Amino acid sequence: MHNPCAVIPVYDHERTVSAVVHELLKAGLPCVLVDDGSSPSCAAVLQALAGEENVYLVRLPINQGKGGAVMTGFREAARLGFSHALQVDADGQHDLSDVSLFLDASRRAPEAVICGYPQYDASVPKVRLYARYLTHFWVWVNSLSLQIRDSMCGFRLYPLAPTIKLIDSVQVGKRMDFDSDILVRLSWRNQPMRWLPTRVHYPLDGVSHFRLFRDNVLITKMHTKLFFGMLVRMPLILWRRWRHE
Repeated sequence: MHNPCAVIPVYDHERTVSAVVHELLKAGLPCVLVDDGSSPSCAAVLQALAGEENVYLVRLPINQGKGGAVMTGFREAARLGFSHALQVDADGQHDLSDVSLFLDASRRAPEAVICGYPQYDASVPKVRLYARYLTHFWVWVNSLSLQIRDSMCGFRLYPLAPTIKLIDSVQVGKRMDFDSDILVRLSWRNQPMRWLPTRVHYPLDGVSHFRLFRDNVLITKMHTKLFFGMLVRMPLILWRRWRHE
């Protein structure tokens, strides 16, 4: 069965979320919105969207962070009967014209996570662009593999069954550490992955909740935790890969 939807974590993106939702609906994807403790003005926009066909809304009374909101959305999507979920940011940075490519790739390989490999334009903040290379290195170390081309792009199509099995069994990062953390942990379980290039644009008036110091400290802690977790699991990780060769 291949019955996909989109999961969109939302925290005060009232200016952009409507356009994102309507583009996804035009692409044939129902949308699960997760209100991650947004302001009243954003909550009102989300409530109006929830009145449209194929739009579902989950509210978190207290902000959980991007990862916490996405995981809530995954569980709700599964409860609604969807088999796959396309994670999409609410700020409009992802190129939604690629949705059909992600869906086609997922239909051909329904067991795989279809991951966006970002192609940035000049709008990308240079500090964040350069910092990604350090994360790439540690992700390759912690996954014992070079297969993860980019762990920080949040434009991905997940098969829900193995993803929820993972997040129900281990503690995955709930904030900006989520995207890298979950991909490394899925790779430990030998989860198939496919990579598609996708354009990423940072709007000049966009709302970013990335906090340079706080989130870099959080990401550093994540890499450290994954490193020691990898050391403990190394024999099992290597055995799983050898068995599937």
